[in-house]
Amino acid sequence: MARILIIASLASSLRNFRGPLLEAMLARGHTVVAAAPELETDTETRAWLEARGVACHAYPMARSGLSPVGDLRSMLAHYRLMRRVRPDVCLGYTIKPVIWGGLAAWMAGVPQRVALITGLGYAFTGEAHGKRALVRGIARRLYTLALRRATLVFFQNPDDHTDFDRWGILPPELPVLVVNGSGVDTSTFAPAPLPDAPMRFLLIARLLGDKGIREYVAAAASLRSKWPDAEFHLVGPLDPNPDGISETEVRGWQEAGHVVWQGARSDVRPALADTHVFVLPSKYREGTPRTVLEAMSMGRPVITTDTPGCRETVEDGVNGFLVPPRDADALAAAMERFLTRPDLIHHMGAASRQRATEKYDVHKVNAVMIGAMGL
Repeated sequence: MARILIIASLASSLRNFRGPLLEAMLARGHTVVAAAPELETDTETRAWLEARGVACHAYPMARSGLSPVGDLRSMLAHYRLMRRVRPDVCLGYTIKPVIWGGLAAWMAGVPQRVALITGLGYAFTGEAHGKRALVRGIARRLYTLALRRATLVFFQNPDDHTDFDRWGILPPELPVLVVNGSGVDTSTFAPAPLPDAPMRFLLIARLLGDKGIREYVAAAASLRSKWPDAEFHLVGPLDPNPDGISETEVRGWQEAGHVVWQGARSDVRPALADTHVFVLPSKYREGTPRTVLEAMSMGRPVITTDTPGCRETVEDGVNGFLVPPRDADALAAAMERFLTRPDLIHHMGAASRQRATEKYDVHKVNAVMIGAMGL
Protein backbone atom coordinates (compact mmCIF):
# COMPACT_ATOMS: atom_id res chain seq x y z
CA MET A 1 0.00 0.00 0.00
CA ALA A 2 1.17 3.54 -0.73
CA ARG A 3 1.53 6.67 1.38
CA ILE A 4 -0.02 9.52 -0.60
CA LEU A 5 0.43 13.24 0.08
CA ILE A 6 -2.21 15.57 -1.37
CA ILE A 7 -1.23 19.26 -1.53
CA ALA A 8 -3.86 21.98 -1.94
CA SER A 9 -3.80 25.77 -1.97
CA LEU A 10 -7.20 26.06 -0.26
CA ALA A 11 -8.06 23.84 2.70
CA SER A 12 -11.78 23.51 1.96
CA SER A 13 -11.05 22.17 -1.53
CA LEU A 14 -9.67 18.99 0.01
CA ARG A 15 -13.22 18.07 0.94
CA ASN A 16 -15.28 19.98 -1.64
CA PHE A 17 -13.24 19.06 -4.73
CA ARG A 18 -11.00 16.10 -3.78
CA GLY A 19 -13.09 14.42 -1.07
CA PRO A 20 -14.29 11.51 -3.24
CA LEU A 21 -10.76 10.99 -4.58
CA LEU A 22 -9.33 10.82 -1.06
CA GLU A 23 -12.07 8.40 -0.01
CA ALA A 24 -11.39 6.20 -3.04
CA MET A 25 -7.70 6.06 -2.15
CA LEU A 26 -8.48 5.21 1.48
CA ALA A 27 -10.92 2.48 0.36
CA ARG A 28 -8.03 0.83 -1.48
CA GLY A 29 -6.03 0.66 1.75
CA HIS A 30 -3.64 3.52 1.07
CA THR A 31 -2.47 6.00 3.72
CA VAL A 32 -3.50 9.57 2.82
CA VAL A 33 -1.93 12.75 4.16
CA ALA A 34 -3.37 16.18 3.30
CA ALA A 35 -1.64 19.57 3.38
CA ALA A 36 -2.98 23.07 2.79
CA PRO A 37 -2.48 26.60 4.11
CA GLU A 38 -4.47 27.34 7.27
CA LEU A 39 -5.73 23.76 7.47
CA GLU A 40 -5.31 23.95 11.22
CA THR A 41 -7.91 26.76 11.45
CA ASP A 42 -10.43 25.24 9.01
CA THR A 43 -11.94 23.09 11.72
CA GLU A 44 -14.79 21.77 9.58
CA THR A 45 -12.50 20.49 6.82
CA ARG A 46 -9.96 19.15 9.29
CA ALA A 47 -12.65 17.27 11.25
CA TRP A 48 -14.01 15.73 8.03
CA LEU A 49 -10.53 14.58 6.97
CA GLU A 50 -9.46 13.27 10.36
CA ALA A 51 -12.74 11.35 10.78
CA ARG A 52 -11.66 9.36 7.70
CA GLY A 53 -8.15 8.77 8.95
CA VAL A 54 -6.43 11.47 6.88
CA ALA A 55 -3.47 13.11 8.64
CA CYS A 56 -3.56 16.90 8.29
CA HIS A 57 -0.73 19.42 7.98
CA ALA A 58 -0.68 23.18 7.42
CA TYR A 59 2.02 25.05 5.53
CA PRO A 60 2.57 28.74 4.73
CA MET A 61 1.49 29.98 1.29
CA ALA A 62 -0.20 33.03 -0.23
CA ARG A 63 -2.82 31.78 -2.70
CA SER A 64 -2.27 34.64 -5.14
CA GLY A 65 0.49 37.05 -6.06
CA LEU A 66 4.23 36.75 -6.52
CA SER A 67 6.53 36.89 -3.52
CA PRO A 68 9.99 35.36 -4.09
CA VAL A 69 10.71 35.20 -0.36
CA GLY A 70 7.25 33.89 0.54
CA ASP A 71 7.22 31.30 -2.24
CA LEU A 72 10.71 30.08 -1.34
CA ARG A 73 9.56 29.77 2.27
CA SER A 74 6.57 27.77 1.08
CA MET A 75 8.74 25.40 -0.98
CA LEU A 76 11.05 24.79 1.96
CA ALA A 77 8.03 24.07 4.17
CA HIS A 78 6.86 21.53 1.58
CA TYR A 79 10.30 19.96 1.52
CA ARG A 80 10.47 19.62 5.31
CA LEU A 81 6.97 18.10 5.35
CA MET A 82 7.91 15.54 2.71
CA ARG A 83 11.11 14.57 4.52
CA ARG A 84 8.97 13.99 7.61
CA VAL A 85 6.04 12.20 5.95
CA ARG A 86 8.08 10.24 3.37
CA PRO A 87 5.28 9.81 0.82
CA ASP A 88 5.43 7.38 -2.07
CA VAL A 89 3.19 9.65 -4.13
CA CYS A 90 2.79 13.43 -4.06
CA LEU A 91 -0.22 14.94 -5.86
CA GLY A 92 -0.44 18.73 -6.07
CA TYR A 93 -3.22 20.72 -7.68
CA THR A 94 -3.58 24.41 -8.59
CA ILE A 95 -0.56 26.44 -9.64
CA LYS A 96 1.46 26.92 -6.46
CA PRO A 97 1.15 23.37 -5.11
CA VAL A 98 2.00 22.05 -8.58
CA ILE A 99 5.10 24.25 -8.84
CA TRP A 100 6.44 24.53 -5.30
CA GLY A 101 5.09 21.21 -4.11
CA GLY A 102 6.36 19.48 -7.23
CA LEU A 103 9.85 20.94 -6.89
CA ALA A 104 9.96 20.09 -3.20
CA ALA A 105 8.87 16.52 -3.94
CA TRP A 106 11.71 16.17 -6.46
CA MET A 107 14.21 17.59 -3.95
CA ALA A 108 12.91 15.22 -1.27
CA GLY A 109 13.19 12.18 -3.53
CA VAL A 110 9.45 11.36 -3.67
CA PRO A 111 9.16 8.51 -6.22
CA GLN A 112 5.88 9.60 -7.86
CA ARG A 113 5.39 13.34 -8.43
CA VAL A 114 1.95 13.96 -9.91
CA ALA A 115 0.60 17.34 -11.07
CA LEU A 116 -3.10 18.03 -11.59
CA ILE A 117 -3.67 21.12 -13.76
CA THR A 118 -7.16 22.26 -12.77
CA GLY A 119 -7.12 25.39 -14.92
CA LEU A 120 -4.61 28.09 -15.74
CA GLY A 121 -5.96 30.93 -13.61
CA TYR A 122 -5.22 34.65 -13.64
CA ALA A 123 -1.77 34.33 -15.21
CA PHE A 124 -3.10 32.73 -18.40
CA THR A 125 -6.46 34.48 -18.82
CA GLY A 126 -7.12 37.87 -20.33
CA GLU A 127 -4.90 39.94 -22.54
CA ALA A 128 -1.17 39.65 -21.91
CA HIS A 129 -0.42 43.25 -20.96
CA GLY A 130 1.31 44.85 -18.01
CA LYS A 131 1.37 42.89 -14.78
CA ARG A 132 -0.59 39.99 -16.25
CA ALA A 133 1.99 39.58 -19.02
CA LEU A 134 4.81 39.57 -16.47
CA VAL A 135 3.04 37.01 -14.30
CA ARG A 136 2.31 34.85 -17.34
CA GLY A 137 5.95 34.77 -18.39
CA ILE A 138 7.12 33.86 -14.91
CA ALA A 139 4.41 31.21 -14.53
CA ARG A 140 5.41 29.53 -17.79
CA ARG A 141 9.03 29.30 -16.69
CA LEU A 142 8.11 27.95 -13.27
CA TYR A 143 5.69 25.39 -14.74
CA THR A 144 8.46 24.27 -17.09
CA LEU A 145 10.88 23.92 -14.19
CA ALA A 146 8.41 21.90 -12.09
CA LEU A 147 6.82 19.70 -14.75
CA ARG A 148 10.16 18.60 -16.12
CA ARG A 149 10.59 16.95 -12.73
CA ALA A 150 7.09 15.43 -12.58
CA THR A 151 6.37 11.77 -13.31
CA LEU A 152 2.73 12.23 -14.42
CA VAL A 153 0.50 15.18 -15.33
CA PHE A 154 -3.29 15.32 -15.43
CA PHE A 155 -5.13 18.04 -17.36
CA GLN A 156 -8.83 18.76 -17.04
CA ASN A 157 -9.39 19.82 -20.63
CA PRO A 158 -7.57 19.19 -23.93
CA ASP A 159 -6.94 22.88 -24.66
CA ASP A 160 -4.71 23.31 -21.60
CA HIS A 161 -2.74 20.23 -22.60
CA THR A 162 -2.35 21.51 -26.16
CA ASP A 163 -1.17 24.93 -24.97
CA PHE A 164 1.37 23.52 -22.50
CA ASP A 165 2.72 21.33 -25.28
CA ARG A 166 2.85 24.24 -27.72
CA TRP A 167 4.64 26.45 -25.21
CA GLY A 168 7.31 23.80 -24.68
CA ILE A 169 6.45 23.29 -21.01
CA LEU A 170 6.03 19.52 -21.23
CA PRO A 171 8.99 17.25 -21.96
CA PRO A 172 8.12 14.73 -24.70
CA GLU A 173 8.66 11.68 -22.47
CA LEU A 174 6.36 12.87 -19.66
CA PRO A 175 3.14 10.80 -19.31
CA VAL A 176 0.09 13.05 -19.70
CA LEU A 177 -3.61 12.25 -19.31
CA VAL A 178 -6.66 14.45 -19.89
CA VAL A 179 -9.50 13.66 -17.47
CA ASN A 180 -13.07 14.96 -17.39
CA GLY A 181 -12.59 17.68 -14.80
CA SER A 182 -12.92 16.99 -11.10
CA GLY A 183 -16.15 15.12 -11.77
CA VAL A 184 -19.40 15.54 -9.91
CA ASP A 185 -21.12 13.34 -7.34
CA THR A 186 -24.28 12.57 -9.27
CA SER A 187 -25.95 11.18 -6.16
CA THR A 188 -25.32 14.26 -4.04
CA PHE A 189 -26.30 16.51 -6.94
CA ALA A 190 -29.43 14.57 -7.79
CA PRO A 191 -32.06 15.78 -10.28
CA ALA A 192 -34.43 18.35 -8.79
CA PRO A 193 -37.92 19.23 -10.08
CA LEU A 194 -38.09 22.48 -11.99
CA PRO A 195 -39.45 25.35 -9.87
CA ASP A 196 -42.60 27.28 -10.65
CA ALA A 197 -42.55 30.58 -12.55
CA PRO A 198 -41.06 33.14 -12.87
CA MET A 199 -38.13 31.88 -14.89
CA ARG A 200 -34.87 32.16 -13.01
CA PHE A 201 -31.34 32.24 -14.35
CA LEU A 202 -28.37 31.59 -12.08
CA LEU A 203 -24.64 32.22 -12.21
CA ILE A 204 -22.40 30.72 -9.50
CA ALA A 205 -18.80 31.91 -9.42
CA ARG A 206 -16.24 33.82 -7.46
CA LEU A 207 -16.78 37.50 -8.21
CA LEU A 208 -14.14 37.91 -10.89
CA GLY A 209 -14.38 39.85 -14.12
CA ASP A 210 -12.94 36.90 -16.03
CA LYS A 211 -15.97 34.81 -15.07
CA GLY A 212 -18.10 36.99 -17.36
CA ILE A 213 -20.16 38.40 -14.51
CA ARG A 214 -20.34 41.88 -16.01
CA GLU A 215 -21.59 40.40 -19.30
CA TYR A 216 -24.22 38.46 -17.36
CA VAL A 217 -25.39 41.63 -15.63
CA ALA A 218 -25.48 43.53 -18.93
CA ALA A 219 -27.54 40.75 -20.53
CA ALA A 220 -29.90 40.70 -17.55
CA ALA A 221 -30.36 44.47 -17.72
CA SER A 222 -31.23 44.32 -21.42
CA LEU A 223 -33.72 41.46 -20.97
CA ARG A 224 -35.57 42.93 -18.01
CA SER A 225 -37.18 45.65 -20.11
CA LYS A 226 -38.90 43.00 -22.25
CA TRP A 227 -39.22 40.26 -19.62
CA PRO A 228 -39.85 42.10 -16.34
CA ASP A 229 -40.82 38.93 -14.45
CA ALA A 230 -37.60 37.06 -15.23
CA GLU A 231 -35.08 36.81 -12.41
CA PHE A 232 -31.30 36.79 -12.67
CA HIS A 233 -29.47 35.43 -9.64
CA LEU A 234 -25.81 35.54 -8.69
CA VAL A 235 -24.13 33.36 -6.06
CA GLY A 236 -20.48 33.70 -5.10
CA PRO A 237 -17.98 35.29 -2.74
CA LEU A 238 -15.87 38.38 -3.21
CA ASP A 239 -12.29 37.57 -4.22
CA PRO A 240 -9.00 39.40 -3.52
CA ASN A 241 -7.66 38.44 -6.96
CA PRO A 242 -6.50 41.45 -9.04
CA ASP A 243 -9.47 40.78 -11.32
CA GLY A 244 -11.92 40.79 -8.39
CA ILE A 245 -15.18 42.77 -8.54
CA SER A 246 -15.82 45.11 -5.64
CA GLU A 247 -18.74 44.77 -3.28
CA THR A 248 -19.75 48.34 -4.16
CA GLU A 249 -20.15 47.39 -7.82
CA VAL A 250 -22.17 44.27 -6.98
CA ARG A 251 -24.43 46.20 -4.59
CA GLY A 252 -25.00 48.74 -7.35
CA TRP A 253 -26.23 46.03 -9.72
CA GLN A 254 -28.59 44.75 -7.08
CA GLU A 255 -29.96 48.18 -6.24
CA ALA A 256 -30.59 48.78 -9.95
CA GLY A 257 -32.65 45.59 -10.05
CA HIS A 258 -30.46 43.84 -12.58
CA VAL A 259 -29.50 40.84 -10.42
CA VAL A 260 -30.15 39.27 -7.04
CA TRP A 261 -26.83 38.62 -5.29
CA GLN A 262 -27.13 35.83 -2.74
CA GLY A 263 -23.52 36.07 -1.54
CA ALA A 264 -21.46 32.97 -0.86
CA ARG A 265 -23.21 29.68 -0.11
CA SER A 266 -21.59 26.59 1.35
CA ASP A 267 -24.24 24.41 -0.28
CA VAL A 268 -25.34 25.53 -3.74
CA ARG A 269 -27.92 22.79 -4.25
CA PRO A 270 -30.90 24.85 -2.98
CA ALA A 271 -29.94 27.66 -5.35
CA LEU A 272 -29.65 25.24 -8.28
CA ALA A 273 -32.95 23.58 -7.40
CA ASP A 274 -34.63 26.99 -7.40
CA THR A 275 -33.42 27.90 -10.89
CA HIS A 276 -34.40 26.97 -14.43
CA VAL A 277 -31.23 27.72 -16.44
CA PHE A 278 -27.60 27.86 -15.33
CA VAL A 279 -25.28 30.44 -16.90
CA LEU A 280 -21.47 30.68 -16.82
CA PRO A 281 -20.22 33.20 -19.42
CA SER A 282 -16.52 32.75 -18.59
CA LYS A 283 -14.49 35.17 -20.69
CA TYR A 284 -11.37 33.14 -21.08
CA ARG A 285 -10.62 29.66 -19.81
CA GLU A 286 -11.48 27.22 -17.06
CA GLY A 287 -10.21 23.77 -16.10
CA THR A 288 -13.63 22.17 -16.23
CA PRO A 289 -16.04 24.37 -14.27
CA ARG A 290 -17.41 22.43 -11.32
CA THR A 291 -20.52 24.59 -11.02
CA VAL A 292 -21.53 23.69 -14.57
CA LEU A 293 -21.18 19.98 -13.78
CA GLU A 294 -23.27 20.39 -10.63
CA ALA A 295 -26.01 22.20 -12.56
CA MET A 296 -25.97 19.52 -15.24
CA SER A 297 -26.17 16.75 -12.66
CA MET A 298 -29.26 18.39 -11.15
CA GLY A 299 -30.91 18.46 -14.57
CA ARG A 300 -30.47 22.07 -15.62
CA PRO A 301 -29.66 23.32 -19.12
CA VAL A 302 -26.50 25.39 -19.36
CA ILE A 303 -25.46 28.49 -21.25
CA THR A 304 -21.69 28.89 -21.31
CA THR A 305 -18.98 30.22 -23.56
CA ASP A 306 -17.06 28.57 -26.35
CA THR A 307 -13.81 28.70 -24.38
CA PRO A 308 -11.36 26.06 -23.08
CA GLY A 309 -12.85 23.96 -20.32
CA CYS A 310 -16.37 25.32 -20.83
CA ARG A 311 -17.00 24.15 -24.38
CA GLU A 312 -16.55 20.49 -23.45
CA THR A 313 -19.51 20.55 -21.05
CA VAL A 314 -22.19 21.64 -23.51
CA GLU A 315 -23.26 20.16 -26.80
CA ASP A 316 -24.73 23.22 -28.44
CA GLY A 317 -28.47 22.87 -28.92
CA VAL A 318 -28.61 19.59 -26.97
CA ASN A 319 -28.08 20.36 -23.29
CA GLY A 320 -27.75 24.12 -23.65
CA PHE A 321 -26.08 26.77 -25.76
CA LEU A 322 -22.54 27.95 -26.40
CA VAL A 323 -22.00 31.67 -26.92
CA PRO A 324 -18.91 33.71 -27.81
CA PRO A 325 -17.00 35.09 -24.83
CA ARG A 326 -17.21 38.80 -23.93
CA ASP A 327 -20.48 39.16 -25.90
CA ALA A 328 -23.36 40.31 -23.70
CA ASP A 329 -25.71 40.56 -26.69
CA ALA A 330 -25.13 36.94 -27.72
CA LEU A 331 -25.57 35.87 -24.11
CA ALA A 332 -28.86 37.77 -23.85
CA ALA A 333 -30.07 36.16 -27.10
CA ALA A 334 -29.31 32.68 -25.75
CA MET A 335 -31.11 33.43 -22.50
CA GLU A 336 -34.09 34.79 -24.42
CA ARG A 337 -34.41 31.50 -26.31
CA PHE A 338 -35.46 29.90 -23.03
CA LEU A 339 -37.81 32.76 -22.24
CA THR A 340 -39.56 32.38 -25.60
CA ARG A 341 -39.36 28.56 -25.60
CA PRO A 342 -39.64 27.38 -21.98
CA ASP A 343 -40.32 23.86 -23.27
CA LEU A 344 -36.59 23.65 -24.07
CA ILE A 345 -35.73 23.61 -20.39
CA HIS A 346 -37.13 20.15 -19.66
CA HIS A 347 -35.51 18.16 -22.45
CA MET A 348 -32.23 20.07 -22.38
CA GLY A 349 -32.08 19.59 -18.62
CA ALA A 350 -32.58 15.86 -19.10
CA ALA A 351 -29.75 15.84 -21.64
CA SER A 352 -27.53 17.63 -19.11
CA ARG A 353 -28.22 14.97 -16.50
CA GLN A 354 -27.42 12.19 -18.96
CA ARG A 355 -24.16 13.89 -19.97
CA ALA A 356 -23.17 14.34 -16.31
CA THR A 357 -23.75 10.68 -15.44
CA GLU A 358 -22.10 9.28 -18.55
CA LYS A 359 -19.05 11.55 -18.81
CA TYR A 360 -18.50 13.44 -15.57
CA ASP A 361 -19.47 11.08 -12.74
CA VAL A 362 -16.82 11.64 -10.07
CA HIS A 363 -16.31 7.92 -9.43
CA LYS A 364 -15.51 7.32 -13.10
CA VAL A 365 -13.08 10.26 -13.17
CA ASN A 366 -11.35 9.13 -9.98
CA ALA A 367 -11.05 5.53 -11.22
CA VAL A 368 -9.17 6.80 -14.28
CA MET A 369 -6.80 8.90 -12.12
CA ILE A 370 -6.15 6.14 -9.60
CA GLY A 371 -5.49 3.67 -12.39
CA ALA A 372 -3.04 6.04 -14.08
CA MET A 373 -1.14 6.45 -10.78
CA GLY A 374 -0.98 2.68 -10.34
CA LEU A 375 -2.87 2.80 -7.07
